[in-house]
Amino acid sequence: MHSPELLLKLGMVVMSGVCLSFLLLLPLVSSSPSPSRPCRQCCDHLQPPESPASHPAHAASATHSQIPEVRTYINMTILKGDKGDRGDKGLPGKNGKDGPHGYRGPVGPRGSKGQAGAPGDACKLQHSAFSVGRRKSLHSIDYYQALVFDTVFVNLYEHFNMFKGKFYCFIPGVYYFNVNIHTWNFKETYLHLMLNDKEKVILYAQPSERSIMQSQSVMIDLVLNDEVWVRLYKRERENAIYSDDVDVYITFNGYLVSPSVQ
Repeated sequence: MHSPELLLKLGMVVMSGVCLSFLLLLPLVSSSPSPSRPCRQCCDHLQPPESPASHPAHAASATHSQIPEVRTYINMTILKGDKGDRGDKGLPGKNGKDGPHGYRGPVGPRGSKGQAGAPGDACKLQHSAFSVGRRKSLHSIDYYQALVFDTVFVNLYEHFNMFKGKFYCFIPGVYYFNVNIHTWNFKETYLHLMLNDKEKVILYAQPSERSIMQSQSVMIDLVLNDEVWVRLYKRERENAIYSDDVDVYITFNGYLVSPSVQ
């Protein structure tokens, strides 16, 4: 038989163990998750939020839960403003590479005739010409003898020297020269048209029982101060040309065809 004191102590120990177990289970019950709340978006503000009074069971736990953070999202693509003012014109860029040549275009219509130009200065026109003759016959007495003349038909600006029988070039350019003579019966005719000291062309006729007219022409490009003249040449046979006081059988002519470009 147990004593009353022993039974009392045993009862206190059992009560102490029950109390301790209850204290250990209390935190687990209080920390149990609360019922999940429905998800809401920023555009759900049209629906009124539920008041805590409608859910009295959750009122106590709502005070301990954290309020979720609401972030506002703005769609920038729909926020388009008015068109701005036109900016200043920028600096021109660098020139690009030349492109390929295009095809030649069609010939355009003929234009109208232009107006006549003003008259030129007559002083700028250049002329030079001479024509001389001889009325006397001539027999060569030396191997080289200049043919001189005694009759003037044309001697423009006195470019032909009658005393020397020579034409002097004062206007460079192309000239035309011509020599005409009459041969003498049974005598040789042998002449050269000279440029300075060089023979340019020959005028020749063999001795014959009949006299004839002979002619020679040439064009020469002259420079300033060139001399053009006719020379007789004597060989073994007598060299002669014929003329008389009535008619002119011997002539020497020349004129400027085209002056040189200055």
